[in-house]
Amino acid sequence: MLEDRTTAASDTPWPAAYPKGYAVVDVETTGLSKDDRIISAAVYRLDARGEVEDHWYTTVNPERDPGPVWIHGLTTDVLEGSPLFPEIAEEFAARLDGRVLVAHNAVFDWSMIAREYARAKRTAPVRQRLCTIALSKELALPLPNHKLESLAAHFGVVQQHAHHALDDARVLAEAFRPSLRKAAAGNVRLPLLECRPLTEWVDTAGRTPVPRQAQSAYRGGGAGTWRPARKRPACPHPNPGRYEPGKALQQGMRVAFSGDTSVDRELLEDRAVEAGLHVATSLSRLTSLLVTNDPDSYTSKAVKAKQFGTPVVDEAAFGQLLQDVTPADKR
Repeated sequence: MLEDRTTAASDTPWPAAYPKGYAVVDVETTGLSKDDRIISAAVYRLDARGEVEDHWYTTVNPERDPGPVWIHGLTTDVLEGSPLFPEIAEEFAARLDGRVLVAHNAVFDWSMIAREYARAKRTAPVRQRLCTIALSKELALPLPNHKLESLAAHFGVVQQHAHHALDDARVLAEAFRPSLRKAAAGNVRLPLLECRPLTEWVDTAGRTPVPRQAQSAYRGGGAGTWRPARKRPACPHPNPGRYEPGKALQQGMRVAFSGDTSVDRELLEDRAVEAGLHVATSLSRLTSLLVTNDPDSYTSKAVKAKQFGTPVVDEAAFGQLLQDVTPADKR
């Protein structure tokens, strides 16, 4: 079913660096863990200015208990005749292709989608995601909390069927449009994060299969966890001091990480080590840089960074800095 595209004239100057299209997504699942499955999915495709192009919805047979039926309302009987995920993977991918995935708490929706594609031995065509929670923080919206219902109420969007993927995606699309325009009017940098696909759905010792991140040198640890297959060596370079905004990182700098990252944390730390940086597990006055996508959080590292005046960058900026790290013997 397609929705007629609306075109709204806008005098808002549009930042050239903004994405050319978005896929607003919501998935309902059997639960919240790594082995849970998608049972319904909805996508609203939007153009560069947030106008709706079309929408799509499907239920999915998870081949297992549907989980909290009292929340999503999808019973075993309802899902029994639904397609399996591999049967809708191509259509789903077509809806996502070439667009930024937008979701409320996007790390969850992306993780569930990436795992389903890994099970199907395919890759979702998504390279970046945008979390509307992060965007609302960037815009300093006066919300009482970060629930979807609060974001919707702020923009006067009426929810009709909470926890139904199609209605949740509609609500989010309608709330995202004014958020995007507000960001454009203020030339706000969108909080875009990398989406690293998952591959190799590995069954370990009879446990539920767990996905591995592409190009990762990881092996199974405890249930639901991953640990490096090798011990990281001590950083051979002395600490040159704090990172100076606008300049390059230098080998030996002490880097700490806090909060959610789009790339698996341990893989991101490995990349830092390979660049010659020292990964710090805690934050002190000697820390050169804190990498976090939520500098206003109340994690101990974020709080200490403010106390010590430690420079802070987000994951996307850190990824750019990693591309050109100054050798230890140069400045």
